Amino acid sequence: MTDIPWWEPKTGNKELALIKDVLESNVLNDAEVTAELENRISHLLGCQYAVAVTSGTAALFMALAALGVGPGDEVIIPDATFIATANAVRLTGAVPVLVDVEVDRLTIDVAAVKKSINSKTKAVIPVHVSGRAANLTELQRVALDNEVFVVEDAAESFMSKYNGRYLGTIGTLGCFSFSPMKLITTGQGGLVTTNDAELYQRLRQLKDQGRPMRGTGGDDPHPTIGYNFKLTNVQAAIGLGQLESLEERMAHMRHLYELYQRGLKSVSKVKLLKFEIDKGEL
Repeated sequence: MTDIPWWEPKTGNKELALIKDVLESNVLNDAEVTAELENRISHLLGCQYAVAVTSGTAALFMALAALGVGPGDEVIIPDATFIATANAVRLTGAVPVLVDVEVDRLTIDVAAVKKSINSKTKAVIPVHVSGRAANLTELQRVALDNEVFVVEDAAESFMSKYNGRYLGTIGTLGCFSFSPMKLITTGQGGLVTTNDAELYQRLRQLKDQGRPMRGTGGDDPHPTIGYNFKLTNVQAAIGLGQLESLEERMAHMRHLYELYQRGLKSVSKVKLLKFEIDKGEL
C-alpha cells in the first residue's frame, strides 16, 4: 500500500539561503527578519497589524488575553476542532463552552452560539475548517448584539476568503498556525492579526515579557505582564522562503480539492462537504 499524504512540508534552496543569511548575521532572535514576515503577511491579508508568535495555540491565547478574557469568563467554541482551541481558552483561566457545528460545513452553528451566550460570555471563536469559512456575517451580528468579541481561528485557512475578505481579518482578532502541515510553515509558529492599534500594542507586550517595543537586552521598561512567545529570525526566514512559492502552493490545494470532487462525484455512499473554491475558499 502506498501512502498519499494530503499535505506535507516542502522546503528548498530559498529557505536554506534565507536561513544562511540569518546565521551569518548572528541575530537569531525575534528581530528584523521576523518583522519582515509580519509586514509581508499583513500586506498580503490586507490588515493593519500582524504579530508573529511561537504557535497557533499561543496566537489564540494571546488574542484572548489581549481582550481581557480570564477567570470567570466563558468562551464559546465549536465542538469539532483541534484541542488547541479549547486549551488556549483554558490557558487564560476562562471556560470553553462547546456548541454544535453545521453538518454540511463543520463550522460553528450560529444558532447554537446564540442559545449559549450568557452574562459570562466574553468571546466566541469560529474555527474555519480546512479553509471553509464560518457564517461570519450572522455571527458578527449576534456577537455585536450581545457585546461579545469574535476571535477567528484561521489556523487552517491562510489565504482563504469569505465575501472577498481574507479569513482572520474579519473578527476583532484572527489567529493563524504555521505548523508543518499548513499552507506555509515556519516549523512551528503562528500569527495574530488585527486592525486595532491598542490591541496590537497589547499583543506586542504579551509576546515579549510586557515590553511595548522589541527588547534591547538592557534597561527596558516592562509596564505590564507578558510572556515569551517570540518567533525567531531563523523561523521567520523559513516563512519568507515559503511565501516565495505561495501561488504554487495555493494552486496545489485547489487542484487537490478538484481531484476529490471529480473522483468521488459518482460514489453514492460518499458525501463531500460543501467547498466554494470559486468564491476564494482554499
